[in-house]
Amino acid sequence: MTREELLSQLYDDTLVGNGPAVLDLTNQGLAMGLGPEELLYEALIPSLEEVGARFERGVETIGTIVMGTVKGDVHDIGKNLVNIMFEGAGFHVIDLGVQVAPEKFVEAVKTHKPDIVGFSAFLTTTMPMFKANINALQKSGLRDQVIVMVGGAPVTQEYADVVGADGYAADASAAVVRAKELLAKRRTPVNA
Repeated sequence: MTREELLSQLYDDTLVGNGPAVLDLTNQGLAMGLGPEELLYEALIPSLEEVGARFERGVETIGTIVMGTVKGDVHDIGKNLVNIMFEGAGFHVIDLGVQVAPEKFVEAVKTHKPDIVGFSAFLTTTMPMFKANINALQKSGLRDQVIVMVGGAPVTQEYADVVGADGYAADASAAVVRAKELLAKRRTPVNA
């Protein structure tokens, strides 16, 4: 298989959601000497963007997510990948970018009334901002109106529990699964 054939097949399999084939082709590509960035930017991301575009053209969104990297942190590759996965799954994503202060998250929740707000942190030193953001939502009386999800390289389920987040996921695809679970739980009447 040539480089072009592999990238083309990887694009197609990603488009239809064939996870095992995508994993296999990614490993093949790496074994052939293709760089991770090459696989990401020439096959995976364009394919996921196409999935997102197809949803925008005629599928109702399953929920709205406000997402941002916390104040003090400028890392956004992980957050951007999670956003693409959410869009591909049918969510409407409002990305606030990096270095997002608690008051900016509060303002976005008031404005967009999302189902979920996501906080991303790549540095252990910025993880305490999760708690600051949740406190800001509580002070504004908005905490109970949104599902709070957290993530990032150093983040763990234990840490998410400590700061009072509703959900945590170790990677982008797990984040989508968790978000759908949390939404389903929230939308199911208690006495059903």
